[in-house]
Amino acid sequence: MSSGAERALAALEESGIPYAVTRHGRVGSLAEAAAARGVEPRDIVKTLVVRRGEDDYLFVLVPGDREISWQLLRAHLGVSRLSMPDAAAAKEATGYERGTITPFGAAHTGSDGPWPVIADSTLVGRTVSLGAGAHGVAVTVHADDVITALGAEVADVTEPAGP
Repeated sequence: MSSGAERALAALEESGIPYAVTRHGRVGSLAEAAAARGVEPRDIVKTLVVRRGEDDYLFVLVPGDREISWQLLRAHLGVSRLSMPDAAAAKEATGYERGTITPFGAAHTGSDGPWPVIADSTLVGRTVSLGAGAHGVAVTVHADDVITALGAEVADVTEPAGP
């Protein structure tokens, strides 16, 4: 197991959230990941890193069948500009490679402590599969437990993914 997965699973353990680990090989698509984890694509949660400004990031938890609505997210945050860092900047900021990023165990601290987390409102009340710090490692968790443990703000910030 990689140090990324060890860090993520240790943070989950520390949080007290019940979880089940799923290990599978590398996958090339959302559909492959869902099949390997035995879930529907909508049950996979993508942890996206969003940049508000210089050294000002946050995590957005997005169901697999949805994507960030930049208009809704900007309005929710009260900002006019947001961006996503490239893969290298995301790894430097979180300690995880793109495709493995999770708020659990991420090296994400700003001047005010851990980065904020926004969970899309469609996650509430669901059991989901969340990346766990390494390719092919995921955890099945109850989204409400994740939201509580991370102090995540729940908001309507996504729209159905395009074709």
